[in-house]
Amino acid sequence: MKDKFAIAAALQEIGIRLELKGGQYFKARAYKLGARSLAEVTEDLGKLIKENRLTFVKGIGYALAKQIEELYTTGESSLLNQLRAEMPPGIVELSNVRGLNPKKVERLHEALGISTVEELKAAAEAGKLREIKGFTAKTESRILEAIAGSRNRENRIHIHHALRAGERIIEYLKTSRTLIQAELAGDLRRWQETVSQIVVVASAQNPKSVIDHFLSFPMVVRTEDKSRDRAAVTLSEGFRATLIAVKPEEFPVTLLNATGSDAHLEKVGQVAEKKNLKLTPKGIEKHNGVRAKSSVVSEARPLGRATSPLLTRGLLTRVKDESEIYRKLGMQYVPPELREDQGEIEAAQGGNLPHDLITGEDVRGMVHCHTTYSDGKHSIEQMVAAAEAMGMKYITITDHSPTAFYAGGVKIDRLQRQWEEIDEVQDKTKVRILKGTESDIVADGSLDYPDWILEQFDVIVASIHSRYKMDEDKMTRRIVTAMRQPVFKIWGHALGRLIQKRPPFDCRVEEILDVIAESRAAVEINGDPYRLDMEPRWLREARKRRIKFVISVDAHSTGALNNVKFGVGIARRAWIRRGEVLNTLGVKAFQKAVRPVSQ
Repeated sequence: MKDKFAIAAALQEIGIRLELKGGQYFKARAYKLGARSLAEVTEDLGKLIKENRLTFVKGIGYALAKQIEELYTTGESSLLNQLRAEMPPGIVELSNVRGLNPKKVERLHEALGISTVEELKAAAEAGKLREIKGFTAKTESRILEAIAGSRNRENRIHIHHALRAGERIIEYLKTSRTLIQAELAGDLRRWQETVSQIVVVASAQNPKSVIDHFLSFPMVVRTEDKSRDRAAVTLSEGFRATLIAVKPEEFPVTLLNATGSDAHLEKVGQVAEKKNLKLTPKGIEKHNGVRAKSSVVSEARPLGRATSPLLTRGLLTRVKDESEIYRKLGMQYVPPELREDQGEIEAAQGGNLPHDLITGEDVRGMVHCHTTYSDGKHSIEQMVAAAEAMGMKYITITDHSPTAFYAGGVKIDRLQRQWEEIDEVQDKTKVRILKGTESDIVADGSLDYPDWILEQFDVIVASIHSRYKMDEDKMTRRIVTAMRQPVFKIWGHALGRLIQKRPPFDCRVEEILDVIAESRAAVEINGDPYRLDMEPRWLREARKRRIKFVISVDAHSTGALNNVKFGVGIARRAWIRRGEVLNTLGVKAFQKAVRPVSQ
């Protein structure tokens, strides 16, 4: 078994089976994390094994390395074989049905030979489950409801998990000799905070061969739907993924349609109709009043997405890329992040879309970085080295202030030692290190640390980390007070949300933005994928007030410096331009812009 994806799938299965077995949570988790790490390895796996360097890969310890080596050399895992022998067939799939535990799955297999969800469904519909000890007619009904619910339920995936899985899918598809092109689509391409599924569009002269190749992806645990040009599957992590495969000449319009949003596509269709044009598989033709039949792409539409008028009027093909589609419709190219029907169509028709939307290449400095001085995992030197490796010109070290005691907030006596260490590291690197803090905004709106300390920092990120349940009036007053402080500060993870875990706290956002517009402050666009705060709608309100932004990483480790791409994605959704982001400036200009005290 030489394929790293197949080996990763085996590790994932071991983790799932250990979890189902019970009592081995940490071991199970280690195998799942190891599977993810192995799937992301870019170096030749055989070379890593030969040189005994597997344990150098993050998340792979000695035990996992032995399993990987065994799978690589023999094609089998003795541990996995043992776990499979101990458990009934189909336990991994059946255990996903609400209400079924390993013991019940074992009874189902012993009594009726059930090993798949389809067999379970058929048996329940036939009334056969009630014949098994511990199962009743009511149990049958609940199982059928659970099966139906699991198929209809939309589980949202955090963007960073979806992006990682999507990139692995594309990496695997590229091992197909027939593949010509493959791109991520859907909500993920529009950089939504969460997505319902991973959508990939691919092209090949023989699209079916790419579909068949995709279904052999080792991380696929179940095929939900399959046609000549589409396959919908469930991956080992529980994520849903859909692949749409078309001929090369159909790729641009297919990618456009698979990216959405539906509201944007509907308006694009209206633009075509007003121009008396028909979008057909052969290209743009004069509209003769006869509606074209729905195309192959409409049949291959990602699950849960409506067919748009653009599709029901046929396809625009024989174009090089999406930009040519927009051009033929008399519009500027609309970047994926803007396709939400929030004025982008009208702006594109008038040639008014920003030509300088922020990009990752524009960001020149890492802002909002934590180290071992508070709750970070890596030292100042390690964080700086990682920023330098990414081509950054500067980095701000902004460990927590004393009030954040739960996060190891830096007291004044330790702050002096941190500054000394920064000076020591500065002598070894070309990256400019700026001394900063993530200062708590305490209950009365004051900033943590006395003024004489705040004034000595290079940069201040001011954030709320406690008392999130204040009422709207008190919270608004608290933040307004902080933003009116005479020192320059960056409003950090502004509304305190944790996606899918904690909603934004109550406050009058526009009132606060009005104050910021007249104060010495900027707004952070937090790139932590669990935060992504503020939301694009509020960032657009900030833009109206000509407020400046900082795209931050809120990094607690060297790896988290990569959060910058998520911050950029949110910023682009808000139409933010390069000149509106302070950390696109060179180090001297940035330092001058964010310096707490005017000089």
